[in-house]
Amino acid sequence: MIKVKTFAKVNLTLEVLNKRNDGFHNIQSIMQNINLFDVLSFVIKEDKTNSIVLKGNSNNIPYDNSNLVYKAIKLFFDKTNINNKKVEVYINKNIPIEAGLAGGSSNAVGTFVALNKYFNNLLKERELNSLCLSLGSDLNFCLVGGTCLCTSRGEIVQKLKDVNLSISLIKPRNIGIKASYAYKKYTQQKIKQKKDNTSKLIRLIQNKQFDKELICNDLEYPLLNEVNEFKNIKKIKPNAIMTGSGSVFYVINDTFSYDDFNPDKYIIFNNIKTYNKGYEVL
Repeated sequence: MIKVKTFAKVNLTLEVLNKRNDGFHNIQSIMQNINLFDVLSFVIKEDKTNSIVLKGNSNNIPYDNSNLVYKAIKLFFDKTNINNKKVEVYINKNIPIEAGLAGGSSNAVGTFVALNKYFNNLLKERELNSLCLSLGSDLNFCLVGGTCLCTSRGEIVQKLKDVNLSISLIKPRNIGIKASYAYKKYTQQKIKQKKDNTSKLIRLIQNKQFDKELICNDLEYPLLNEVNEFKNIKKIKPNAIMTGSGSVFYVINDTFSYDDFNPDKYIIFNNIKTYNKGYEVL
């Protein structure tokens, strides 16, 4: 058996620059891993053909070929021409799904890394990055991990100095937002503010400083009118910022309380620390 921890991320900034010809958007974003993680356990056996069996503790994710872990295993075997293996994976899920936390993306990266280690590092980092890009825009960040500037559609990753922050999260229990929908709502906005907070915050981070007033997310505003729970979070905690395409909001050096938020409608993670890795092989 081989196990890997895969860590969630938040967007300290997410600024949309323009829409690309391929339908994606160019962004500049400071992404940051946090110490909230899933654990994936792999058992690999000889078999007559390649086969994949997924199981886990969550009823909210699929365990079929639509799961990014399944897709990552298949891609890895296609790339390396490995045959006659049965891969059984147990996904211990702690990261909320469709939350802007890159849970599925980090799971896929953990899968690539775990298989690559098991099979004696058949793929170089450049090849792993290529596999990551084929599955999504957040995977390349998850492979690098820590504190990073992510540009283009998110796949160009530049390592920054690590920051040390306490971050608290809140998620409406029954709300999930797909990235495609969030960007669609952003595109429909007539007025789009341009702040360039990302460049300002990078300069501070590289000098081992931080200003939480610079955290921002261009995708947040167009979704506030769509989701009452989001408006409620902002009403109670005006300094809360959405991460990614939502539905998680976070605050820095602050906490959320079930005195303010109905525990039947919201889930809270208080005092989660920033982390300097995207994954850890156990």
